[in-house]
Formats: sequence, structure tokens, C-alpha cells
Amino acid sequence: MLESRRLSMFFVAAVCLLLSTLVKAFCPQAPPSTHSSFTLHMAQRRGRPKGPLRTMEEKPTMNNEISYTELRVVTPNPKGKDEALGIMSKQEALIKAKDMGGLDLILINENSDPPVCKIVDYSKWRYAKEKKAKEVKKNSKASEAKEVKMSYKIDVHDYSVRLKNAGKFLKQGNRVKCTVMFRGREVQHDNLGFDLLDKMAVDLEDVCLKEGKPKREGRNLSCILSPRPEVLKAINDQKRKEEREKKKKREESLKEKQEAEMVGAGAGAAAVSSYINGEASEEDDDILDKIRVEDDDDDEDGDLSSSLDDLLGGDDLTDDLFG
Repeated sequence: MLESRRLSMFFVAAVCLLLSTLVKAFCPQAPPSTHSSFTLHMAQRRGRPKGPLRTMEEKPTMNNEISYTELRVVTPNPKGKDEALGIMSKQEALIKAKDMGGLDLILINENSDPPVCKIVDYSKWRYAKEKKAKEVKKNSKASEAKEVKMSYKIDVHDYSVRLKNAGKFLKQGNRVKCTVMFRGREVQHDNLGFDLLDKMAVDLEDVCLKEGKPKREGRNLSCILSPRPEVLKAINDQKRKEEREKKKKREESLKEKQEAEMVGAGAGAAAVSSYINGEASEEDDDILDKIRVEDDDDDEDGDLSSSLDDLLGGDDLTDDLFG
């Protein structure tokens, strides 16, 4: 009985092994799906995709997108201030924009009564707006935050150096972070750190304002000093003055260049007329010699090109190759 049971178990195991062998031989396993592996790879990736941030352009309401029936229309003036064309309907404004050279009708202020629209080329309007925004951003550059570190046991000379540096940063329009550092058990003397920060704020009160009370950051104490409004105003005035001086110098140099070109042209015409009338002086002869040298250079260039034509031949093929 026991032997027959063992034989039956052995027979069942052999049949199972044979069936598994046949399945592997005649039914090969399918390769993993490319789509599933790609989906798994994308699921494992986290964060923002690589590459620069893409910004979507926000176009203003313009032309047929305007929903208002009555508009106050203006147009740009070369002198700088916009010229008012009066109040008109939307269709009249569109016809006016088309008559002025196929320009666009842009809604610039919808809160007024009636809304204000401007007849202008959209590309030029966008360029001028971006240029103005860059100028404003450049002039109103955020101030940097400088830091001055010291110990509550700082000496008088070292304190004067820190005070001088902080004053220099504030006069440049930067905010200053004053930090008092403690080491080990020195933190129990934090009242001396508060007194030191208050003393520095009082010593610099003519150029700075203290932003709030000193704060504890771990073992350190710190407070922020910002420049006074009159200091920032003086800095901005100085920047505008320098920009005006640079602009004035560029205009003067351009004017001098134009005057020099006009004087040279007038001298050449006077020399030619004197030569024709037989009243040429030595200076006129020099001017004419310079003109002749320039003409000779042009003639040499023409002779060189003609000699190349003679050398290579003047057929259509060479003209196509070297023309």
C-alpha cells in the first residue's frame, strides 16, 4: 500500500515536470512591453522637466476682440505725448486703424469711461513696452544684503572698522545684516549682544533705519539695518545725473562728427570750384590730391577686375562662377 502511494506521487511529479518542459519549449515568454517600461520610467522621474522655463505671452485685447461699442481713441505722437482722436464707435476705430496703414487697435485702459484704445503697430508697441520695463527694472534694482559679523567682546578699533563698513554699504543703497556671534557658554551673555546691536543702530541712525528688534538665530543674534529714504533718493539722483551726462556726451560727439563731415564736404567743393576758376591755393591742391588718390584707388580696383576678366575669359560660365 505504501509502495503504491509512492509510485503514484512519483508519477504525478514526473507528469508535472514534463508538462512544464513542454510549455517552456513551445510557448516562449513574451518580451516586456516597451510602453509599460516607458511608463514605469516616466513614473520614476520626478520634478520639473529639464530645460528653461517657458513663459506664455499675454497679448492685450485688440481689434475684433474688443467687446465695447464706444471707445476713446488715441494715437502715438512723434513728440512723445499721445494725440487724442476723440470718442468713436468700435467699427469707426477699426476703419481708422486700417486707413492709417493697417495698424492695430489695442485696448490699454478698460476701467475708464469710455475705455481707452490706442491705434499703433502691435510689434512696435510690444517692443516699446518691453524696453520700458527693462529700464524700470534696471533703475529699481533690488538692494543687496550685506553682512557684518562681530563678537560681543569686540575691541574699539575692530568695532570702528565694522561701523565704517556698514556705513559704506548703507550709503551704496544696500541693506546690512549685523550679527553678533557667541561660542559655547558665551550665549548666556546675550544681553551684551542686544546692547551692541542697539549701539550700532544708534551710531548709524543718520543713514539707516532698524527693521524690527534683534532676533536670535541659533547661537547668534542679528538685526537688519536698511538705508534711509533720503539716502536712496540721493543715489537715484546721482544715477540719473550720470545717465544724462553720458547721453549729452554721445549727442555732442555725434554733432561734432556731423559738423566735421559737412566741413570736409564744403572744403572739397570749394577746392574744386577754385581749381575750375584757376584760383587754387596750396591747401586746395592738397585736397584735390587726396580726391585724386581716392579716384586712383577706385581705378586700380577696376583695372584689377578687368585683368581678371581677360585672364579667365569673359564667357557665361566664368561670369556665373566668379560674378
